[in-house]
Amino acid sequence: MKNKVEIRIKKKDGCEDLPLPCYMSEGASGMDVYADVDGETILDPGEIKLISAGIYMSIPKGYEVQVRPRSGLAIKHGISIVNAPGTIDSDYRGLVGIILINHGKEPFAIKRADRIAQLVVQKVIQANIASVDELDETARAQGGFGHTGV
Repeated sequence: MKNKVEIRIKKKDGCEDLPLPCYMSEGASGMDVYADVDGETILDPGEIKLISAGIYMSIPKGYEVQVRPRSGLAIKHGISIVNAPGTIDSDYRGLVGIILINHGKEPFAIKRADRIAQLVVQKVIQANIASVDELDETARAQGGFGHTGV
């Protein structure tokens, strides 16, 4: 694959045992990221917890890393990400954390080095904002929230 960008990763002290984020198949767009918890932590139904990924990232200017849920955790246990997709900006250098929520009916155990989310690298385009008095007309106009039917 020719379209690659270098993402530099530093592991948090004490996280040398955790794998670096990695793609689990040749065609994967998301890299799995691992839980930095001591032993295990329980996520009760309806509970939200910030789980450390145990890494810091250097993302090149013009890119972001999106944090997305893992579909297997979602379908099997109801585990998702509250702010999906989360965004890691290119100028952020802090510890990467994953905001998990348990939408399931049972407590969910997150163990050290469990794959808890996926990271997707995306190009960023910033907008130039222009204040105007009028907007151009469209056929849709102000129709929204179900205006075309359910």
